Amino acid sequence: MTEQKDPIVLSCIDGSRYSGAVCDYAAWIAHRTGAPIKLLHNIERASTPAVADLSGSIGLGSQEELLEELTLLEQQRSKLQLEQGRLMLDEARTRAENAGAGRVVTCQRHGSLAESLIELEDHIRVLVLGIRGEEHGESNRGLGAQLESVVRALHKPILVVNREFKAPQAIMLAYDGSEAARKALDMVATSPVFKGINCHLVHVGDRADAVLAEGVEALQQAGLTVTSANLEGKTVEALIAYQQEHSIDLTVMGAFSHSRLRDLLLGSITAKMLLATNQPLLLLR
Repeated sequence: MTEQKDPIVLSCIDGSRYSGAVCDYAAWIAHRTGAPIKLLHNIERASTPAVADLSGSIGLGSQEELLEELTLLEQQRSKLQLEQGRLMLDEARTRAENAGAGRVVTCQRHGSLAESLIELEDHIRVLVLGIRGEEHGESNRGLGAQLESVVRALHKPILVVNREFKAPQAIMLAYDGSEAARKALDMVATSPVFKGINCHLVHVGDRADAVLAEGVEALQQAGLTVTSANLEGKTVEALIAYQQEHSIDLTVMGAFSHSRLRDLLLGSITAKMLLATNQPLLLLR
């Protein structure tokens, strides 16, 4: 019989400016849930191979010699990536342990990040990653190249970190009664992560009374302190304004819709929130 592993807080570590905050938020979740942390450094496949087909470009002898040199360089590059990753993981593990995480393990994998996460999905309690990867440098614009594919691929809660760590004192749950929103409501009501934290349940648009009443009842029965509000105006602008007015530290909401065509034509509320907010977003599908 296969031994059942404890669900993990999986944290994606790279050379980006957000890796430290990713460690801190992961440690905060781990401390409140008792879950172990796994720190993942994923090495992407090179988009263009270092060893190219040079036939016909140069003489045969020179070509073989150059190919040997390129092969050696590719091997050296791979070793350097592994070593750099190990150093980052060691630093991240120390940071997470100093922040109060009990059990911390590290791992390195090759391939696309989405593929790696899908393989680990059954053991994930929550995924924590930065809004942009190291390829974005110090830029504050846009989303990470793989963020959308990761959100679409995984059916686990995903915390997207976009700022330095601050222990949440107030959260906002954007609730519209949809399947994803109900999943988020249930998670907030049952998870030890949110015990003792003020919860703001908000709805944007019409027919709010019944939807909000349903959500408030579930959260109050779970022992949470709840403030509800029906917001008017455009969804993203209304949510951001409420965040700022009420000093919200973390927002919980359902992620991308199932219709990719709709998202491409109209733009996803989730993507717009990710681009507009300066507070971490916990997404569920």
